[in-house]
Amino acid sequence: MSGFGDQIARVWRPNSYQTNNKRQMSDRQLLERITIDPNICHGKPCLRGLRYPVEFILELLSSGMTIEEILEDYDDLERDDILATLQFAARLTQVKSIYRIVP
Repeated sequence: MSGFGDQIARVWRPNSYQTNNKRQMSDRQLLERITIDPNICHGKPCLRGLRYPVEFILELLSSGMTIEEILEDYDDLERDDILATLQFAARLTQVKSIYRIVP
């Protein structure tokens, strides 16, 4: 199981916006909650090695569920897990270029 925080440091540029002073965890600490393990959910990015793929949490949020509603329904998730999911998705949109890979 590898933390995604170390991998993205080499790929993505850091955010230029100022972080909210109330946030308890840094962006890097949040992203360390995202793990990639080929034995869990077919290697999809998941939260803390649990079987909660990032895409699932994003689908819940996009369906209109609030963070509080998600936390009520999924007891083993924490608020920082949801914030890590959003941070991960935000970082994915910050790529400079996209290249087509031809087999």
